[in-house]
Amino acid sequence: MYRSLFPRDMFAEMDRLQREMQQAFDLSPTIRGFGRNGFPALNVGGTPQTVEIYAFAPGIDPSTVEVNLDRGLLTIAGERKSPLPQADANAAIHINERFEGAFRRMLTLPEDADPEAVEAKYRDGVLHITVQRRASAQPRRITIQ
Repeated sequence: MYRSLFPRDMFAEMDRLQREMQQAFDLSPTIRGFGRNGFPALNVGGTPQTVEIYAFAPGIDPSTVEVNLDRGLLTIAGERKSPLPQADANAAIHINERFEGAFRRMLTLPEDADPEAVEAKYRDGVLHITVQRRASAQPRRITIQ
């Protein structure tokens, strides 16, 4: 186990355990997002021309991240390696709150998303995915004759 339970840490551990239990059963949004704590954290929004997805994934090699779009389902998958040393007899890790391991996030895109016009860029720990909307779905003004 990574955490040591010194007497002074007991209340902090109880508080952490209570927060984790609340998050496991609570699906309402909080200041930190939804209780499920998915990695990477996502911001999704859009304009009339595009759907914009921001995945916050610092410390990940972009060549190891897979972005797939299949029948309106966008999948972001990869793995984050731990920068911490492997546990041995002389090393102890007291707190490790950074996510490590394999991850997969899936989003259903709107029907007007164009699967042929998707662009992904990774910069400063943020994966930015832009999905164009189909031109036929764009609002347009119709002239009256």
